[in-house]
Amino acid sequence: MKNILVLAASLLLLLSACKSNTDTKLASTSVDYFKSDTTKVQIGGAQKIEISTPKGNFSVWTKRIGNNPKVKVLLLNGGPGMSHEYFECMENFLPASGIEFIYYDQLGTGFSDNPNDVALWDLPRYVEEVEQVRKALQLDASNFVLLGHSWGGILAMEYAFKYQANLKGLVISNMMASCPDYGKYAEVLAKQIPTDALAEIRALEAKKDFANPRYMELLTPHYYNQHICRIPWPEPMNRAFGRLNQSLYVTMQGPSEFGISGKLTTWDRKKDLPKLTVPTLTIGAKYDTMDPKHMQWMSTQVQNGTYLFCPNGSHMSMYDDQKVYMKGLVSFLKNLEN
Repeated sequence: MKNILVLAASLLLLLSACKSNTDTKLASTSVDYFKSDTTKVQIGGAQKIEISTPKGNFSVWTKRIGNNPKVKVLLLNGGPGMSHEYFECMENFLPASGIEFIYYDQLGTGFSDNPNDVALWDLPRYVEEVEQVRKALQLDASNFVLLGHSWGGILAMEYAFKYQANLKGLVISNMMASCPDYGKYAEVLAKQIPTDALAEIRALEAKKDFANPRYMELLTPHYYNQHICRIPWPEPMNRAFGRLNQSLYVTMQGPSEFGISGKLTTWDRKKDLPKLTVPTLTIGAKYDTMDPKHMQWMSTQVQNGTYLFCPNGSHMSMYDDQKVYMKGLVSFLKNLEN
C-alpha cells in the first residue's frame, strides 16, 4: 500500500510539473504574440500608411493583430469596394494558433481615403499599392503571406506574378484565375434559378435597370443567399457590404455578383499560373459563385499548390463552412512556420 501511495504521489507531481510547463509555455507564447513592437503610445496595432498614386498621395488604413516573426498574413478583401470588416471572423481562429494577421482597407474602401476618382480604380495601380503597404509594414520573404478573397484573390495573384520574390506564401480564396471563365460559370448557376425569376432578371439587365429594387429582390433569394452566403448574413458581413464603394465596385466588377461586366471582364491569368513557385493554397466551395473544379485545377498548375474544398460553403465559406475553411487555412499557415 505504501508503494502505491508513493507511486500515486509521484504521478501527481509529474502531472503537475507537465501542466506547469505547459501553462508557462502558453503564457510565454501569449506574451510573445501580443507583445508590442514599439515604445510609442499603444493604439491597438492600427496604422495609416501614406501611398503615392498618379493622382497624388493618400492614406490607407491597416491594423495588426498579434506578432509572429515567421508568418504575417496581409488580408486583401473582396468586392472590389468592400472593407476589411468581414474578415473579423479570423480573430476567433488565427490568434489561437499564434498566426499574425493584418487588416487592410484598400484605397477607396473602409477607413482608408476615398479620392472618388475612377481613374484610380485600376488593377496595376492596386498592385503597386500593396507593394507600398508591404514595405511600410516591413514584410518580406521570411514572413509575408498574402491572402486574397474574391477580388482580393485577383489582386493577390497579380501581386505574386510581379513581386513573388517578396512572398513566403499565397492564399487564393474563392477566386478563379479567369474572369471570362467566371462569367461562363455564372451562366451555369443561372440555370438553377426558376425560369420566371431568371427571365425577369434578364429583362432588367437588358434595360440596364440595375437600380430597380426588383433586381436585388430577385437576386437576393435566388443567387446571393444560395451562392454568396448560405446562412443568415453575419454582422461583420453586413457591415462590410454596407460600406461598399459602389463607384469602385461597378467600375471593376459591374452592377452585381451575377457575372462580371466591369474593367475586369477580360482578366485571365490561367496560362501564367505555372510561374508561381511560392507555396500556394487555393480555396473553393461547392456552392460558390466560383467554379470549385477550377479552383482545384489552379492548385495543380502552380508549382507548389494545395487545394482546400469546403463542401458546405459558398463564396463566403469562411462563414458558411467555417470549421473546414479555418482548419485548412490554419494548417497551411502553420506549415509555413517550419
